[in-house]
Amino acid sequence: MWATLFSVIIFFSVSSHSAAQNTSGTGKVTLSDFKLLKGKWQRPDGDYLLELKQLEKGGALKAAYFNPRPINVSRAELKRRGNELTVFVELRDVNYPGSTYSLQYDSRRDKLTGTYFQAMQGETYNVEFLRVK
Repeated sequence: MWATLFSVIIFFSVSSHSAAQNTSGTGKVTLSDFKLLKGKWQRPDGDYLLELKQLEKGGALKAAYFNPRPINVSRAELKRRGNELTVFVELRDVNYPGSTYSLQYDSRRDKLTGTYFQAMQGETYNVEFLRVK
């Protein structure tokens, strides 16, 4: 009886641990994930445009950013955390010394939402990007 109870406890412990890892861990990004996000995204509060162009190895992205002129994108990444797709963009240019976007894809509303860290001021703002059609 104790052996059976012990086996059941071990089974549920391992199963719940595996499930927690699958939903909270970072999964591999696929081309179909990128196809959901590829294209141009506009912030409705100004002339800020983010273009996601191409998925590279390991989740790196080729991206462009405009305000309204081009701003250098030093790094862009697409990641999967459970069912959530996230985009990280780092800007390195004049007046953009490491400003970053941390965004999540909202598939129900087809928009990117998250935060913008304005490095010059050291402030973080809530932002959203809508798909340019």
